[in-house]
Amino acid sequence: MGKSSVKGKCELCLREEVAVTEHHLTPKEMGGAFLPTAMLCIPCHKQIHALFTNEELAETMNSVEKLRANPQLWKFIKWIKKQPASRIPKMKKSNHRKRKN
Repeated sequence: MGKSSVKGKCELCLREEVAVTEHHLTPKEMGGAFLPTAMLCIPCHKQIHALFTNEELAETMNSVEKLRANPQLWKFIKWIKKQPASRIPKMKKSNHRKRKN
């Protein structure tokens, strides 16, 4: 996850005036250092990394459109859109992700 955040619009949940960080759509460790990135709010960024391994992100979840199309993440997006910009909920790894590690 990016080291610093600025206020802006999350490209995933589309909330405005939230702290956003740079998300590498293909993780840096998978060769994505110079590939496209997306500016995401902290909760969306954390949720992505709680749900998916870096391998999954590199292979199948490497665009904002693909992330939005995922049913698990879409459920979270619908919920987070209703939350105030200041809210940063705690995240837990999904059971699917726990089994992968």
